[in-house]
Amino acid sequence: MIRKLLISTAVLALAGSALAAPKAKAPAVPVVPPAPGAPAAADWRTPDPDNVLVIDTNKGRILVELSPQVAPSHVTRVKELTRSGLYDGRSFFRVIDAFMAQTGDPKDTGEGNSDKPDLAAEFTFRRGPETPFVQVADQTVAEIGFIGALPVMTQSSMLMPMTKDGKISGWGLYCPGVAGMARGEAEASANSQFFLMRQAYPSLEKRYTAFGRVISGLEVVRAIKVGEPVTDPDKMLKVRVMADIPAAERPKVRVIDPASAWFKAEIANVRGEMGADFTACAIRIPSEVK
Repeated sequence: MIRKLLISTAVLALAGSALAAPKAKAPAVPVVPPAPGAPAAADWRTPDPDNVLVIDTNKGRILVELSPQVAPSHVTRVKELTRSGLYDGRSFFRVIDAFMAQTGDPKDTGEGNSDKPDLAAEFTFRRGPETPFVQVADQTVAEIGFIGALPVMTQSSMLMPMTKDGKISGWGLYCPGVAGMARGEAEASANSQFFLMRQAYPSLEKRYTAFGRVISGLEVVRAIKVGEPVTDPDKMLKVRVMADIPAAERPKVRVIDPASAWFKAEIANVRGEMGADFTACAIRIPSEVK
């Protein structure tokens, strides 16, 4: 009897101990930094007018900032063709709603090109210490950031001292508004046709040359009539390099500087909101056009 009683007492003692054990604390909810307010004067930059395309369409105006650091040959070609007038009156002949709007074909069919030779691919570029790269995420083996308005990914900067030229490889990210050069099956077959992204499409990365990004007028790009081919397509009425527009007529543009305090606060907010799903495509690049 005594043995049974002792065992029962021990069981009760253990049960009481379990009942008295403190509850595990719930995991702390991460604090998301607030979204930044209105940008200050120091948060803005003025893009180089020689690297901005002014595309007037029947749906409205689109401004594209070109990225010569990323695709110098393609930027040179686009400016040459713009100044020759080849892009004036060109149709958006292939437009897919959740994808892109394609134009720049003298035949307006997707089968034409300019009389200039095809371009060598610039799917990737070399980033050095002098490249104006602003990092927004370090993935250890790769870094995500911006060169101007263009989102890019590069190898880790830790590899720079190990390469012959002291540089690392990078490539444009196909976020909404990014301008890419169309091509045929051959990698070195881009010529005059280009497309403007309506939505993000990562599978294009390192397969098509990204040469700039829309800094104003993304809503116009998304309003262009869709179709493959398009019936009664929308058109680029006139395309100009901003530097070629008389000063009195030239649009006055400013864009958020990726090196600014505002941009850093925007990155912190987006990263806090998205967590592991963070993407550079979600970061805003405000602009003002007057």
